[in-house]
Formats: sequence, C-alpha cells, structure tokens
Amino acid sequence: MKKNKIKIGILPNQFLKSDGTFDKPEAIKLCGKIAGVCYDEEGFAHLENESEEKTMRRVNRTLNNGHHSVYDHILINFNLQNLPKILAMVLNNEHQYTTSEKSARYTPVVRQEGSIITEDEERLYNKWIDIFKIKIKSKYGYIYNDDKIEKLSQENARYLVTVFMPTQMIYSTSLRQINYIASWMKDYIDDVNINDLFELKIAYYMRQFIDELYRLNVLDKRLMKNEKYRKLSIFGSDLDKKEEYFGDVYSTIYKGSFAHLAQAHRHRTLDYQMEMLDEKEYFIPPIIADDQMLVDEWLGDMQKVRLVNPQGELVKISEVGKYDDFILKCKERLCSAAQLEIMLQTRETLLKYKKALEESNSPLALDIEKYSHGARCTFPDFDCSSDCKFKEGKTLTRKI
Repeated sequence: MKKNKIKIGILPNQFLKSDGTFDKPEAIKLCGKIAGVCYDEEGFAHLENESEEKTMRRVNRTLNNGHHSVYDHILINFNLQNLPKILAMVLNNEHQYTTSEKSARYTPVVRQEGSIITEDEERLYNKWIDIFKIKIKSKYGYIYNDDKIEKLSQENARYLVTVFMPTQMIYSTSLRQINYIASWMKDYIDDVNINDLFELKIAYYMRQFIDELYRLNVLDKRLMKNEKYRKLSIFGSDLDKKEEYFGDVYSTIYKGSFAHLAQAHRHRTLDYQMEMLDEKEYFIPPIIADDQMLVDEWLGDMQKVRLVNPQGELVKISEVGKYDDFILKCKERLCSAAQLEIMLQTRETLLKYKKALEESNSPLALDIEKYSHGARCTFPDFDCSSDCKFKEGKTLTRKI
C-alpha cells in the first residue's frame, strides 16, 4: 500500500536516549530494583546501591516467571502519528492507558498526497458538510452560531470517511502493557482471515506499529509471552449468543457506528467488544431522517464508499459493566454537548435498564428512576457548570 506509514516517537523521559530510542536496559534494571522492595528490610534506598549482578538476577527471575507487574512502573509517552483511527480504537479499548487524540469534530478532513483517504470520500465529505450546514442552521440557527454549526457538520460528514483515516495522539502506557499489546497484535496477525479485507488492512497496520516499537527498542520478547492466551479486547465473536441482563451488573447488545464505538470505549470502567455485521448497515443522522430523499441520497453515498469501511458503518457492540459505572456513563453522555449517536444509545439503554429493574422488583429501580427525566442537568446528583439553555438538548430530543 502506498500510504503514509505509521510513525511513533517517545516524548522526553528519563529513559529517552539522544537518538530518540528507548533505553530499555536501564528501564528494566530500575524495575529489577523495584522488584526487591517487597522483601528488602531497608527499602528502596538500599536497593539503589546493590550490585548490578544481584539486580539482574532478579530481573531475569521476574521476566522469565511471568511476574511482570513491576514493569508497569515504567510509563512511556508515545507520540503516535499517521495512526489509522481503527488502530487507535484497538489501543483505546485496552484499559491501561491515557490518551489525548486529535478530534474529528474540530479538524476538517483534507486529502493529502499519499493519504489513504480516497477522492470519493473527500468529495462526499465536503458535499455533506454543506448539506448539514443548511439543515442545522434551518432547525437550530437560533441556538448555534456559524462556528458551532461548522463543527457539527464536520462531525456528521466524517461518517462517510474511512475508519482507517490517519489520526494523531499522545498515548501513555507502561512498558509491560505496550509489550503485551504488541504480542496480542502478533497473534491477531497470525490468525487473520485472509479472505476478510477489513482484517487484512488492520493486520497490515499492526505490522507497521510493531515494527516502529522494535525500532524504538521498546519490545522485549520476555515480556511478550502470552501464556494466558489473552487477545485484543475490542474484537468479539458470536455476540448475538450473549444474553442481555440488567441488575447490579449489566450486559447489553446493540448496533452502533465505528464513530460511536470510538466514543463509547473511552469509558474504561465498562467493557466493549465489536463484531462486523453480515450485511452492511449505516447510521443515518437524525437531522436528515425526516427527509426521505436525503436519506436515500445518504445511503447511496455510503454505498459508494462501502469498501473503505466508512465510520458510519454499523457494527454489533457488546457493552458490559456495573450499574454504578453505567450511571457514570449517563452523567457523561446524557448531555447536549455529547455526540448525538452515543447520547441516543445511552438513553435507550437507560430506559431498557429501568424497565428490567422494575419488572424484577430490584431495589435499584428506585435509584435509576432519578436519572430517567432528561439530560444530566436534571440529575439530583450532578451540578452543571454551564447551562446550555437548549430545551431539546435537556429533553434529549435534539436532532443534531
């Protein structure tokens, strides 16, 4: 593929060498000293001055017997560039990380030389920005200024752009976790379905990602043993066979777009998995849903870019978590400022949850009722710092 390749850099830290690579031996040596804290009577100060031979014996013992937790003490801040959005989603679905990612809401899609974005995507993206601007201004011009309308138009038009579009983000995780992730990626590559173009493309970029980590001297084969046969958490299978349940914990299945999932799995207290649909379906932005001609045009344009897996393509999504953590999600997503698709799904899950608790006479039925009257600003235990003064936003009936 003649596309811009993934590039990874490391932000300044104590183990960054002058050539931009990672000083793995020194980082591992520090972890070897830390590993002695649990039984050294004199504490870390004593371990700092122990012989290197003694430290390395402890290093070899912990690396080879699977006691890898001490290697979580080394945090690495990666500067990821030209990273496909779907690969950012793969990383962000693993729970041990901090990330700051370039926002599609605030950044227009511009096709550049060597870009994976096709001419059709760029043309349709710009076409629908203009359509959305007209529709949004007509319905909500009284509440949104032109700058806000521009951002909302970009947010909705990007549904037509591939989920492999390049993004940038600062991604911070531990030495152990990045090695584990690389090992899970290797297993994904080895098991890839060669008849599935989507999987093949992901595998292609995973190879680039792993190659960059090797170049930076971050990977260590002793940390990449996958003795528990763990896998990348985002990819599920046979999700339809899972039963929905709502109680102190919950499990639910629904359809959502790639863009929706990219928002949802940032709730790290909840677990998400995805599975491709047998027949392609696409999210229809509610702002155009009442105009059948525009709906038909939207779906027709989606067909033109179907082979690139546009971000508006629907997938099966499994969401599992605890009741309290779901309420925290409601306090984040039931808001006029939240992406509309995830707001609508969160509201739908809330009402389903409420009904199930009432039918089972659960004590939680009284609690969840407090959150069923509108946006988070109506919750008795949430203080809104900035009143949107948007009635349809507060009643969760907005179309954009």
